[in-house]
Amino acid sequence: MRRLRNAKIVATLGPASGDAATIAALFAAGADVFRFNFSHGSHEDHRARYGMVREIERQTGRPIAILADLQGPKLRVGRFGPGPVMLEEGALFTLDMVDQPGDASRVFLPHPELFGAVAAGHTLLIDDGKLRLQVEQVDAERIRTRVVAGGVISDRKGVNVPDVIVPIPALTEKDRRDLSFALSLGVDWVALSFVQQVSDVLEARELIGNRAGIMSKIEKPAALGQLEGIVRASDAVMVARGDLGVELPAERVPPVQKRLISIARKHGKPVVVATQMLESMVSASTPTRAETSDVAGAVYDGADAVMLSAESASGRYPVEAVAMMNRIIEEVDRDPLYRTLMDAQQQPPLPTRADAICSALRDVTRIIRAAATVSYTTSGHTSMRAARERPDTPILSITPNVHTARRLALAWGVHSTVSPDVRSVEEMVEVAIAATLREGFGRVGENITISAGVPFGESGSTNLLHIAALR
Repeated sequence: MRRLRNAKIVATLGPASGDAATIAALFAAGADVFRFNFSHGSHEDHRARYGMVREIERQTGRPIAILADLQGPKLRVGRFGPGPVMLEEGALFTLDMVDQPGDASRVFLPHPELFGAVAAGHTLLIDDGKLRLQVEQVDAERIRTRVVAGGVISDRKGVNVPDVIVPIPALTEKDRRDLSFALSLGVDWVALSFVQQVSDVLEARELIGNRAGIMSKIEKPAALGQLEGIVRASDAVMVARGDLGVELPAERVPPVQKRLISIARKHGKPVVVATQMLESMVSASTPTRAETSDVAGAVYDGADAVMLSAESASGRYPVEAVAMMNRIIEEVDRDPLYRTLMDAQQQPPLPTRADAICSALRDVTRIIRAAATVSYTTSGHTSMRAARERPDTPILSITPNVHTARRLALAWGVHSTVSPDVRSVEEMVEVAIAATLREGFGRVGENITISAGVPFGESGSTNLLHIAALR
């Protein structure tokens, strides 16, 4: 099941892809990571899908990553008595603390934190930005607004507040229950929604520890002022363009995407680009040309992975969407310009032993025209640093830890395998040669480069670079 590309594919599971046959087809079509969206579905739904993914992993012998995406503190209005109502442009509209059905003049807002955070002049966005309200007056129980962009509003529509950091916990009570369940299953990554500041990531780290990697979703303008810190505190990041595109002017989203990819590359953290990548394939068997360019553009920018949401979770063509994304990435990989861009975007190594070894590894690999880069790792750190260098050969990662192997399925260019730990350089070379030949990365007579840490089995000890001939 070797992939003929470097960037990875994240596919969301849902009603259209909740059975074993479809999940197997998604994997065969190119999915490397399966996303469980905890905004939808029951714990039992997720448990069943988890078992299906692990069975496919057992059958294929290929580590598969599972990403648990927490709902986060989504703000919503209450309900409307007469059903959906029309808010006319220029009208006054109040959001208050009165738990009664709303009408065309007011609605319940069950989030007291907002009443102390917003001020006159701030903007409230309703229903993914379809309605825009400008705050005129605030007191302890009411937010009086003027309708700037009107339209129909109905029960439980989302509220976005782009102008302020909302003082709400990064993890709601629902998130904490979902997180505990996801960790009990054994998920490999946990995605945090609506991260606003570094403390949000640190709060999650206290609960998660090393049981799963933390992926921070960048979808709030407040996070943009702390991007470096958020990336450093996280294990991976996601450009979540849905809510980000609601709270930011649309023209600002592409520069943010490129900036976040660059910062993530600098720190060697995987970065995922998500939302509406092949949106038309929810209902059509082929994407628009603009959508294919969007996917390709994210890959050209250096993203580790691109993600499908509704396309694979609830669309009519989930397998076709993954297959299309796979073909787009393969086409980019074959383009000589892609390698030129990867080299041009190369970040200087950090002053650490791991970066020194992996940077040299990249140069040696190119000079000797190695067939593959083999990376021995216990925690995944060595392979992540190798992926940061974007070598022009595949990265064959060997680890004795299946949890590490699964987590690395998200990283650019990494083909992850599980093998018993080695105890000597000679054994390391033999295992690397056997794995390279077995996985189809090279032929007898070709060279490979190997990075590892000595003594073996110690996390964070990368200090060895070796060249071996396949035999």
